[in-house]
Amino acid sequence: MAKLDSKIPEGNISDKWTNHKFNMKLVNPANKRKYDIIVVGTGLAGASAAASLGELGYNVKAFTFHDSARRAHSIAAQGGINASKNYQNDGDSTFRLFYDTVKGGDFRAREANVHRLAEVSGNIIDQCVAQGVPFARDYGGLLDNRSFGGAQVSRTFYARGQTGQQLLLGAVSALNRQVDKGSVKLYLRREMLDVVIIDGAAKGIVVRNLLTGEIEKYSAHAVVLATGGYSNVFFLSTNAMNCNATAIWRAHKRGAYFANPCFTQIHPTCLPLHGESQSKLTLMSESLRNDGRVWVSKKKSDMRNPADIPEDERDYYLERKYPSFGNLAPRDISSRAAKEVCDEGRGVKGGDAVYLDFKDAINRLGQKVIEERYGNLFEIYETITGDNPYKSPMMIYPAPHYTMGGLWVDYNLMSNVPGLFVLGEANFSDHGANRLGASALMQGLADGYFVIPYTMGNYLAGDKPTLVKTDHPEFEKVANEVKDLTNKLLSIKGKRTVDDLHKELGRIMWDNVGMGRNEAGLKKTIEQIRQVKEEFWKNVTIPGSGDDVNQTLERAGRLVDYFELGELMALDALNRNESCGGHFREEYQFEDGEAKRDDENYSYVAAWEFAGENKWNLHKEELKYEYVKQAIRSYK
Repeated sequence: MAKLDSKIPEGNISDKWTNHKFNMKLVNPANKRKYDIIVVGTGLAGASAAASLGELGYNVKAFTFHDSARRAHSIAAQGGINASKNYQNDGDSTFRLFYDTVKGGDFRAREANVHRLAEVSGNIIDQCVAQGVPFARDYGGLLDNRSFGGAQVSRTFYARGQTGQQLLLGAVSALNRQVDKGSVKLYLRREMLDVVIIDGAAKGIVVRNLLTGEIEKYSAHAVVLATGGYSNVFFLSTNAMNCNATAIWRAHKRGAYFANPCFTQIHPTCLPLHGESQSKLTLMSESLRNDGRVWVSKKKSDMRNPADIPEDERDYYLERKYPSFGNLAPRDISSRAAKEVCDEGRGVKGGDAVYLDFKDAINRLGQKVIEERYGNLFEIYETITGDNPYKSPMMIYPAPHYTMGGLWVDYNLMSNVPGLFVLGEANFSDHGANRLGASALMQGLADGYFVIPYTMGNYLAGDKPTLVKTDHPEFEKVANEVKDLTNKLLSIKGKRTVDDLHKELGRIMWDNVGMGRNEAGLKKTIEQIRQVKEEFWKNVTIPGSGDDVNQTLERAGRLVDYFELGELMALDALNRNESCGGHFREEYQFEDGEAKRDDENYSYVAAWEFAGENKWNLHKEELKYEYVKQAIRSYK
């Protein structure tokens, strides 16, 4: 078993990052133009990283499979971004944000990384305000805050229900400034299909031009992956349909360790599934739980309309079970609680949905205030469902949303492969087994604006500015392997569509690797995935060719990766004989149904090394808690 060096600095946790920055090696400003850096992805993490590195003077090549950088999925984030500025004077602090995040992740995150995140969070807000991000303001013109799940303070900055959109516009404007200056070259409609490792270090990538089908090679002194998470392994998720795991998975197969793949987040506030033909699920911001109350009928199979159910026959189950946090209990807990009442037959009209009711808030504050806070979210809901949430409760149900697992990185955000850095949701580092709401945007921008500019310089200072050319034999080898996979996919000529097979995989994953997991189901899942994978290679149909736009071919390549990733997720969940955060093993729970951790045996990061088809080796990074006491997580 290889020893994982997290490179966490010595000293007090509040001084680690400051001292580390001072002790890192620097690159002379005149020498920065001699280094090329590839950034894959233009969401918040990727756009901010490319902009910051370009601003420093490096030559940056930024890649996105979209036709515009601003179409990255970060734009869909709704509710807000956390930062410990304590504007409300309600007891918030850097340490409290750090503590809430570690606790919210059920004590499975690396302390040093989380504290750094909390430290730089305030700078993020200042940066975004300077970019013109229109955060909400109070009556006096000061920045406003609201609360989110897992916190008892108001630390979430927001721009109505469009926070991700506004933050991404700010980051992309910074990116475009560098594009105009010539320090960043932006490559649109390119999908990364592999990473090139030379002499043990990442030296470039191979991409497919999605318009021409051409396989292209690009070299650099370092590669940054900021390509998001992998919830689309479930097929139905809140992610955009094109979100995928190919970049990080192909890097994994080249030697990068994949950490905690079973740590996936089911978001409690999504629209229920409404048909077999549905291709994605719709997120309703967690911020709605600030003013909305979650409830179901106390009676099973109650077919009455919500207005006809008297108050004393309603079960406000989150307020009942978790009185300290109520409707703002963390996502993993809230999702399982919703599943529990629906499994009892007490969901909306006996189905898989619960009510999110704003009647009390409207009566208390007035409809105008609710419109100002959530107007666009209410409009989205009414457009999709045809129901007016001002007049009747929303119907919601949990859905796959965020992934806390990802490529293993050290304190410098570099994977175990030298020169391969991983930012944002694509890495595992900051959230443990559950992410607090509004912390994803915080991590993406922290990594891109305030971490990678320092740690990248530290790495490049030890690397000679000699660029490997793309005619190097390893580039040719990797490019040919990509072409061979494409040709293999196109040659099958079966009868089943890619989406049909992906749906089958998604159902298997949701049933057994979703909100509830058990040993028998996980073992069964591994076998079922292998069967569907075998069916794919025998019977998939991919019309068209590889020499033009071919979205079916794109989806097929991504599904190949999902088969392997899904198996590793099940293997990781099977190996972790405990319940923590989003990983809930039914065999490991307390009498009241709460997650039962095993800190003695599982207080570690599970970092998996690819060892061939259906084979992985486990490496462990022990988690040490010096500043937060591991305790049974309670939100009651």
